[in-house]
Amino acid sequence: MIGRFQVMATLQAARAYVLGYSLEEAKSFGLNRAIFYAAAKRGFKSMKGVRGEIKLPKWKLIRKFPKEEIEKIEKNIFVERLGDEMAYCVKLGDRKYFLIGDDLQTPEDFKKQIEDRFKGKFEEAWKEAIEIVKSYDKGVLLSQRYFYEAVYKPRRDELAEKWSQLAKSP
Repeated sequence: MIGRFQVMATLQAARAYVLGYSLEEAKSFGLNRAIFYAAAKRGFKSMKGVRGEIKLPKWKLIRKFPKEEIEKIEKNIFVERLGDEMAYCVKLGDRKYFLIGDDLQTPEDFKKQIEDRFKGKFEEAWKEAIEIVKSYDKGVLLSQRYFYEAVYKPRRDELAEKWSQLAKSP
């Protein structure tokens, strides 16, 4: 089943992609924003306050990155802005990865948490998301509030239902 979480992640990834992020960066951003909004909905109950120096749990990073990269990751965390929206980010090589709490969102995470739910039909949903996002003025895409209110909110349930049916289709 495709839920609001997957719809948010897909539309946010499409937004970042249309605004010039690479596909990998866009997927990281999309998953990051979906996690952010899910946490906001719950009231950020499990999230800690902002820390001066960010130290990520080594055990979480070791699953995704070689040990020698971890220190570099911690030293290179910065705030990335997409319009008026801000998110923590780290640059590794020529790619940006977003993080929330103590976890990096990678394209592999996006595949596991979002794409795989579509059972091989993600590309169709992705094309639709790109078309939806492209139909809006750049000013809407650069505004966190306008994107949420104009792009995501009015169609979140419709897309969840439509994409759930798509995932079930043979």
